[in-house]
Order: sequence, then structure tokens, then C-alpha cells
Amino acid sequence: MNRFQNSEQDVNRELLNFQQIARKINPRPGEIPFLNGIDIYGDTIPLKGEVGGDHLIYIDFNKRFDLDARIVEAQAKNKSRVARKLEEARHKAGILLADASGHSITDALLTAMLHQAFLVGAGYELSLFGEITVELFEALNSRFYQSSSIDKYITMLYGEIHESGQFRFISAAHPLPVVFSVEFNRLVNINQDRMVIFPPIGTLPSDSSVDAHRLKSSYGYKPKYSINTINIMGAGDIMLLFTDGFQDQDGGRLNFVKDCLEKCLREVKYQTARDIVEYLKQQFFTRIPKADDDVTLVVVKKIW
Repeated sequence: MNRFQNSEQDVNRELLNFQQIARKINPRPGEIPFLNGIDIYGDTIPLKGEVGGDHLIYIDFNKRFDLDARIVEAQAKNKSRVARKLEEARHKAGILLADASGHSITDALLTAMLHQAFLVGAGYELSLFGEITVELFEALNSRFYQSSSIDKYITMLYGEIHESGQFRFISAAHPLPVVFSVEFNRLVNINQDRMVIFPPIGTLPSDSSVDAHRLKSSYGYKPKYSINTINIMGAGDIMLLFTDGFQDQDGGRLNFVKDCLEKCLREVKYQTARDIVEYLKQQFFTRIPKADDDVTLVVVKKIW
């Protein structure tokens, strides 16, 4: 065996090791949030291997954090607002979708970095504020701006669904949610002109950062993140979150959302969130047998 063969084996072992590490941070079935009146299910289908550039994180505040202990701690420190926000967290769940530029196995490194930084930051934010705020995403954006190149970036959507059906979210160059109304039997029009979409994570420093003057940028600065709100979900309504691989394939020439989604949802609108996801996956790969990007899809259904 020559030196080249040894080197190739070493690379393959390292890639396998990276896959195993990245696989561990993918959400498991038990991590899907449980909310009264809300049914949630999602899946990520990498283009190559078992991991790729797409990533999905669920935040079930009741499962992931000891809210009772945190509320007691906040009250002991006379942080009544923090305690109130923590109490409100019992009735909502967070969903983060991220999409790194590229879909190779090693592109998962960027989303793995985001995964760990986001969850660490979320814990601190709950202690400080009782909720996840836009300040966490400002910090993440600044960190990625300083540590990643302009051609390696992440689009991201983070939102929180409340038991009432209200969805509050920020989008960093990520596709906006789509909503299907059972009453009207069609996709409803969300006024996209009123939605604020920001640049991908890490491409521009924030002009609201206290360190902004030290972060030189040839392309300017992004404004501070603001939150979009959709009050859309009545009984039976379905909201879909997805990465752009679900929307555009074949260099943008195939658009499953525009061409097929409404018809498909009419056929399964009374099914569970999991059944809807599985049906959409089957229909997607029937129409697009040779995908050229990772695909992530989350269905949020209002039960009552």
C-alpha cells in the first residue's frame, strides 16, 4: 500500500467520523415539540450521504429546559418580568431551519457550529430575559461574519409557534412560511411586502453591534433584526417551513411550491403533520427524481 492509498483512507475515516458527529445533532423524534392544539413534524433529506448543508433544530421549552426551576430562580432574584416570560414559554415552541451554502457533507460544519452556538445562547437568554431575543441572532451574525468567508454563509429562519396559532419569526434570506387554509381550500396570500428579510447569517455585520466600528465591511452593514408576525392559523390550517431545496430544483427551473404544493395539500389536508410530510416527500421525489439540493420541510398544523 503506497502513501497515496494511506492518505485516501485517512481522509475517508475523517469524513466518516465527521458524519457520525454531525448525525448526533440532528433532531430525534422525541425532540419534536408538543403543544396543546398544535401538531408538528419535519424532516431533512440530505443530497449526499446522511448529512448535508440543511439543518433543523426544535426548541420544546418544556422538555429542553427546567422551566419550574428557572421561574423559582427568577422570582428569588426579584426578576418578575423574566419569571413571566418563562411562564409564557410553556405555551410555545421554537423551530430553526438553516441552510448552508453548498450541500456537501463538510458544509454541515457551518450548521453544526450554528447548532451549538444557538443552543448555548438560548440557555443564557432564558436566564437573562426569560425568552430568546433578537440579540442572540445579532451575536451569532457577528460571530459568523468574523469566522466564515463571504462565499460560505447560512440562510436561516427561526420562529416560535404559540398554542394560539400565532407564529413570530425572523428570516435571514430564508424562504418565507407558506400557509394552507382548510376553510378556503387553498394557499392563502401572506403580504410579503410587510415581511422583513435580512441578509444571510455572517455576510454583513450589524450596524447595531457595540463592536460595529471594529468590523470593517466593504458591503455595508445590516439593520437590527426585527420580528415578523403571522396570525394565520385557524382550526385545521397548515403552515409549512422549508429550505430553498424544497422550492427550487434544477437551477431554479423546477418550483415544487409554486407548481404542485397547493394540489398536494388538498389531498392530505385532514392528515397528521407526519403524514403530510411523508406524502409531500413522496410527491416531491416523484416529480423531481434527480434533486440537486438538500431538502428540509416542517409542517405545523393547528388541530383546534
